[in-house]
Amino acid sequence: MKAKVLIPTGALGITYCKKTLNKGLKEKPDIIVVDGGSTDSGPAYLGIGKSKYSRSTTKSEWKTLMIARERLKIPLLIGSAGTCGTDSTVDWFVEITKELAKELNHKIRIVVIKCSQSNKEINKAFLKKNLFPLNNAPKICSDKILKCTNIVGLAGVEQITEALNSKGDIIICGRSTDASLIASLPILKGVEKGVAWHGGKIGECGAFCTTNPKSGVILISFKKKGFYIKPISNDTKATPYTVSAHMVYENSNPSTLIEPGGLLNVKNASYTQQKDGSVYVTGAKWFKDSKYKVKLEGTYVVGYQTISLVLIREKSYVENIEKWAKQIEITAENTIKNTLSLKKKNYEIQFRFIGKNATLGYLENRKVNPSEIGVLAIVTTKKKKDSEEICKILNPLLLHHSIYKDGELPTFAFPFSPPSFEMGKKYEFCLNHVIEIKDPMDIFKLEKFTI
Repeated sequence: MKAKVLIPTGALGITYCKKTLNKGLKEKPDIIVVDGGSTDSGPAYLGIGKSKYSRSTTKSEWKTLMIARERLKIPLLIGSAGTCGTDSTVDWFVEITKELAKELNHKIRIVVIKCSQSNKEINKAFLKKNLFPLNNAPKICSDKILKCTNIVGLAGVEQITEALNSKGDIIICGRSTDASLIASLPILKGVEKGVAWHGGKIGECGAFCTTNPKSGVILISFKKKGFYIKPISNDTKATPYTVSAHMVYENSNPSTLIEPGGLLNVKNASYTQQKDGSVYVTGAKWFKDSKYKVKLEGTYVVGYQTISLVLIREKSYVENIEKWAKQIEITAENTIKNTLSLKKKNYEIQFRFIGKNATLGYLENRKVNPSEIGVLAIVTTKKKKDSEEICKILNPLLLHHSIYKDGELPTFAFPFSPPSFEMGKKYEFCLNHVIEIKDPMDIFKLEKFTI
C-alpha cells in the first residue's frame, strides 16, 4: 500500500467510538485525518469567527486523537479547525492543543495553515477581475467585500502537502476542502491524483459511505491506481452502492467534483465488493486546471433580528393561520409607519408555521391537518433597536388578535417569558467565488512551532 488514512468521524465534535478507533489503530495507518468544520449551520459562525461545537467536547475528542497519534508516531491532521477555519478559530484550536500537550506531557511540532483573507486584497482581486462567481453566487461589489466580517480561502492538496512536508506531528489547517484532507498524503506518496481525490471525496464524512453511518471510523488504503475503503466497526460494511452514492453528497454532479487546481471525473470508476466488507475503487481521473483557483467564503452583516414564538391550538385559527398572520402583518405595518416612521425597505416581518410548512414554505406539497401550530415571527431590520421595537409591536397581536370582527378576543400561548428573543446581527454569505492565483501558497500562511 502507498498510504493508509484513518478517519475517526465525519467531523470533530460529533463524537466517535473510542473502542472502534483503537481497532482502527491496529491497522497501522500512516496518518489520522479529521474534518473540523462545516457551513451546514449557515453563515453566522463564519460571520462571528467562532466554533459551533462545544469546547469541552472538542477538547475531549481531540485528546483521544492526540494520544492515538503519540502511540503510533504518525501525523494528525485537522482541517477547517474551529468550524469555519478563520484565523481566530485556528488560534482557538491551537490553544486547546497546547493545553492538551501540557496535560499529556507531549512534546510536539505543530504546523498551522492560516486561511483568513484581507478584505482589501480580495477587493483588489475583484477590481482586477480575478474573482469568478460559482453557480448561484450572489452579486458582489467592493462595498460588500470591504464590509465582510470574515473571508477565508479553502485550502487544497497543495497547501496541505506543503504542511506535511514540514514534518509536523500535528497539522492544524484553517478552512479547507473536505476531500483534500484525505487526498494529500496519498498524492505525496505517489498515488494517482484522480484516485487520491476520489478516495478523499468518498471518505470525507467518515462512515457516511457505509451501511451504518453512525459507526464513525473508516480506513482508506491507497494503492497507486485504486483504493480500498473499509469500515472498522464490526456491524458495518461498505458496498458499491453506499460508496458510489457519496459522490452525490453536497455535490450537484455525481460524476465530477471541482477542487482547487482541477476537476475530478469518476464517470468510469468501478466499485468492487470485497469479502472483508470493504470496497475496492478504481478508474477516477484528475484533470488539471490551466489556472489555479481557490474558493472563497465571506460573510457580512445585513441587519439585526428578533424572533417571537406563539402556539395556537384553537381549530378555526389553525385552519386559517395564513389569514390570521396576514392580518397581523398589515396591522403591524400600519403601526410601524405611524410610530416608527420606518419604510418597508428597512424591515421585514416573516412568519413560519411550524407543523404546517415551516421548512418549505410555499413549496410544501403535503396537505396536513395539525391539531396545533407554532407561529415563529422573524423580524429583520437595518438597526438593532428597530427589530426589538417591531417585535414588541407584534406582541399583543400574537397573543390576542382575532380574525373575526365580532366575538371574544382569543388568547394564545407564549411558551417563553419574555416571548421575544434578540438574535443579534444577521449574517449572509456574500462570497461564493473563486480567486485566481499564480502560486498555491499566495493567499495562505504557514506557521511552525514546537510545544
